[in-house]
Amino acid sequence: MTDTKIKAGTDQETVDKAMGYWEKNSKKVITAAIAVIVVVGGYLAYKNLVQIPGEQKANEDLFAAENNFRKDSFNLALNGVANTPGFLKVISKHGGTKAANLAHLYAGQCYLQLGEYQKAVVQLEDFSANGAKQVEAKAEGLLGDALAELKKNDDAIAHYRKAGTLFPDDQAISSEYLFRGALLIEMSGKEDQAVEMYQLIKDLYPRTEKGFIIDKYLARVGATK
Repeated sequence: MTDTKIKAGTDQETVDKAMGYWEKNSKKVITAAIAVIVVVGGYLAYKNLVQIPGEQKANEDLFAAENNFRKDSFNLALNGVANTPGFLKVISKHGGTKAANLAHLYAGQCYLQLGEYQKAVVQLEDFSANGAKQVEAKAEGLLGDALAELKKNDDAIAHYRKAGTLFPDDQAISSEYLFRGALLIEMSGKEDQAVEMYQLIKDLYPRTEKGFIIDKYLARVGATK
């Protein structure tokens, strides 16, 4: 009986303490709970009412520009016309979306085709592959092309080298960019460095189109391998 009274007393004491805490801190607890609800609710509202619809609209606009790009209508793909937006419009209108990021890559390619190489560099440098190595290799190669056209050979070679080694599974693209880098080095009169890059093609990508002809280029720069 005594033990029962002690337990009951202890339980009552615990309840009293809890009630006392609640009376003293209820406003703080409620305020904190409301703040959490507001933050979570605000995030969900932003995601569902702004972000997702925004991405969808951006993708629709990007698709329209891609259609012109696939037709080799580079000026139209870049600048759009009437109700058909171009890549530049996607970038300015839908900044921060995945579609706008991809539009930078497309815009860079368009500027390359149109001979506006500095603008191509700006767009390509604004693009992020977000860890997609194959896409990053392509972007690096395009940067190499633009910089080579601008006679910035050292920078172009660095990008070609990166493009050629970043995603070796794509052997055709990798060997092509290494080859462009090696040719540019050779044209710059740095034959020893050209040998090194030609040899990379021979070692890494011997069964590609460039791999089958690489011995001729190695011999041209006096390589003994």
